[in-house]
Amino acid sequence: MNLTRLLTLFLFTSSAYSCTGSKKSNTDATNHIATVDSISFKSTINDQEANLYTLKNNNGFTVYLTNFGARIVGIIAPDKEGKLIDVALGFKTAAEYNNPKEPYFGAIVGPVANRIANGKFEIADNIYNLPINNGPNTLHGGKNGLHFVVWNTEVFKDSIRFSYLHPDLQDGFPGNKQIDVTYAINNQNELTVTYRAITDKETYLNLSNHTYFNMNGEGSGTILDHQLQIFADATTPVDSTLIPTGEITNVAGTPFDFTSLKAIGKDIDIENQQLTYGKGYDHNYVLNETKGKEMNHAAKIIGDKTGITMDIYTTEPGLQFYSGNFMAENVILKNGVKDSFRTGLCLEPQNFPDAPNQPTFPNSKLKPDQIYNSKTIYSFSIN
Repeated sequence: MNLTRLLTLFLFTSSAYSCTGSKKSNTDATNHIATVDSISFKSTINDQEANLYTLKNNNGFTVYLTNFGARIVGIIAPDKEGKLIDVALGFKTAAEYNNPKEPYFGAIVGPVANRIANGKFEIADNIYNLPINNGPNTLHGGKNGLHFVVWNTEVFKDSIRFSYLHPDLQDGFPGNKQIDVTYAINNQNELTVTYRAITDKETYLNLSNHTYFNMNGEGSGTILDHQLQIFADATTPVDSTLIPTGEITNVAGTPFDFTSLKAIGKDIDIENQQLTYGKGYDHNYVLNETKGKEMNHAAKIIGDKTGITMDIYTTEPGLQFYSGNFMAENVILKNGVKDSFRTGLCLEPQNFPDAPNQPTFPNSKLKPDQIYNSKTIYSFSIN
């Protein structure tokens, strides 16, 4: 079945309530909300226009997006006092995202998220070589991954869809891959991200969103006192280059045990080889398949100051937890503060890292007669 015919099989559903090109957000420095203006945000990147878009529900819950990297720019949620807080780190202009030092803020990453060992994998006796951009490995699709392209945009009554045709052998990945990502919100303060993709050649695909969160608000300090629970009894330990060894290890009795709510900073400085390799947490968790909303309940995180709680539900088998260990004040965020060490964290639902080279991991291969489907819900409430 060819690519054009497969496109007709795509079905998209969503439940947002307001969808526009964004004009301006609220401004309140004490509430950690920075001004985001669509006119100043707009930039020309790779001869294409990168714009700002808005999803907003009846409660004021708002998500700002851009078609450069199909990114989340901001997420405005109410705290325990009813104040609106921006819990997603980002920049004031699209041009600031076009930065090789910090390229992943809010972005869709792929076509294969996370790390691929030595920048290569094999399909049908063909070895595919990829750009090396993270030590000896390939990270998040290589040097010109999905985070560095301007996506086509369709604005509907209740959702925003970003689409990109990732061409055969771009950055070494086989197949013309039509990739669509749809963002939608509802009046329960839930953000749903739906992924669809097809290919005309056998390939690997593993898509995720790489938003940096701070549940106390962008620029509010470190995330070390956030309470985190990950619904996983095991992780996939890594070597010194952060490639999984292929083992699956129980978290009980280790600093990686987040099976009940625990402050992120509680065990982060314990002497542990895995924490040394990651300079903190930068590891894949094997989800327990604890069901919620008919998906895997992946994680719960609570801002210690705001009470803002985010639950993550996903169809994916793994969750990469990254505690902001490499944040190094390379960029200035929306509200004027720098991206200081561990002032943001990432919780990335996805397949396991290096799955193309790990036969015991869940399969991430996509064939021409298949459709890639993945969904994640970020559900916001007050603790």
